[in-house]
Amino acid sequence: MGARIEKVDLPGIGVRHDIVTEGGRRVGVVSHRDGERDLTIFDVDDPDASSDSISMSDDEAAALADVLGGSVMLSSLASLAEDIAGIYVEKIELPIDSPFAGRPLGDSKTRTRTHVSIVALSRDGTVIPSPTPSDVLYAGDIIVAVGTRAGLDAVSRLFATGPD
Repeated sequence: MGARIEKVDLPGIGVRHDIVTEGGRRVGVVSHRDGERDLTIFDVDDPDASSDSISMSDDEAAALADVLGGSVMLSSLASLAEDIAGIYVEKIELPIDSPFAGRPLGDSKTRTRTHVSIVALSRDGTVIPSPTPSDVLYAGDIIVAVGTRAGLDAVSRLFATGPD
């Protein structure tokens, strides 16, 4: 079945979008007419009753969207790689002594040197989808890369020892 989204008009308040999961759980986002928003969790035994509501600022809502979007993107990439022969998705941890630790991703010239795309970074449980060349790398970052086996091996060497 997958997830189902239902829209509920709330006269005088705004609109609520409910996500109904495969397991039958219901989570809602209330978008108030004044721009405020609440994340609402519904009672397991009574799907019409809210068991909790969390008011979210713009920054908090954006952070939640980034985390959810990033994890969905990583899952999609992994399944895509399974469907295309010769293309792999790999997570590479940036070594503590990497010459690129503390430097912008663009300094590595990964794509030019290895023909591999860096599609995300994961740091302390936060996913940075589609990192830019100016995003700084830190020791312990998980680099999500897409490319050929030879290219991914070259990326591991590049981040471990620097350019040849």
